[in-house]
Amino acid sequence: MERKLMKSFSEKICMQKAIKKGEENKKVKNNSTRLLITVNVLGSAGPLRFVVSENDKVAVVVDTALKQYAREGRLPILSSDVNDFFLYSTTAGIDALGPLDSIGSLGVRNFILCKKQKQPLMTEGRANGIAQNGKKGWKAWLTKSFSFKIHSH
Repeated sequence: MERKLMKSFSEKICMQKAIKKGEENKKVKNNSTRLLITVNVLGSAGPLRFVVSENDKVAVVVDTALKQYAREGRLPILSSDVNDFFLYSTTAGIDALGPLDSIGSLGVRNFILCKKQKQPLMTEGRANGIAQNGKKGWKAWLTKSFSFKIHSH
């Protein structure tokens, strides 16, 4: 019986050492927190979900999202060029995140990936009017998409 007790005690000590060593290796290996994020792609049926480091740059996250999107064979088919897309937070305002921003800088985990619209060359006044209309359309779409309508009977 003493032998059995000693064995379980020594096993516990070994287990605790292994756990501590594993925690130290994690700290050394990666000083940043890992986040599960959701990226909704405009025009696609459902969101993408994947794990990133909070210190990853937005450009890296967009690249990962595009690769996962293509790997899953989703439609519509998208370009693989990171520079063709904007990444927006669903809650932190209407400005796109910069490609060199850290993905964890806003403290949010839900994003929208939008393809940049290419505008034909025009006069400056007319181009500004179209750009403003485009923003209103996008903002209206976003508001409509994320608002819940409550109907009274």
